[in-house]
Amino acid sequence: MACCYQWMKSPVGKLLLAADESGLRALQFAEGRTPPRVEAEWKHDGKLLQEPMRQLRAFFAGELQRFDLPLAPQGTEFQRRVWDALLEIPFGETMSYGELARRLGNPTASRAVGLANGSNPIAIIIPCHRVIGSNGKLTGYGGGLHNKRWLLDFEHSQLRLAFGTR
Repeated sequence: MACCYQWMKSPVGKLLLAADESGLRALQFAEGRTPPRVEAEWKHDGKLLQEPMRQLRAFFAGELQRFDLPLAPQGTEFQRRVWDALLEIPFGETMSYGELARRLGNPTASRAVGLANGSNPIAIIIPCHRVIGSNGKLTGYGGGLHNKRWLLDFEHSQLRLAFGTR
């Protein structure tokens, strides 16, 4: 089966989702740093995307903190290691590029980690928005820093609601 795609409206703008039989291959912001490109061979068909879209709607409604989907991001072995490590950053928490590099066993690779993070083809679900600069400041985000800030603020507010703190 060929790759299929679907557009979805969300609180962070229009999103492009793409999947094939192996899983979700892309989730990209329509208004991001690099506008998504629908490949000529992709079919406009949402059948494979029903569950990812359901889970995204649940996430944005505050009903889901961890996605459970087959993911099929295309990248180098190093990129896939970084993306796997991103999946381990808990909802509502952040981590610096340097800390992520240390967790991967290569403390001097923070720039390479940053490049891999920036190449993440499945935004939000592989939570690259949870990675920040070592000084605690927000750094580049393919969906725009305003969306990174929104996602982090949203996650923090969900945790405050869940635990009754301010």
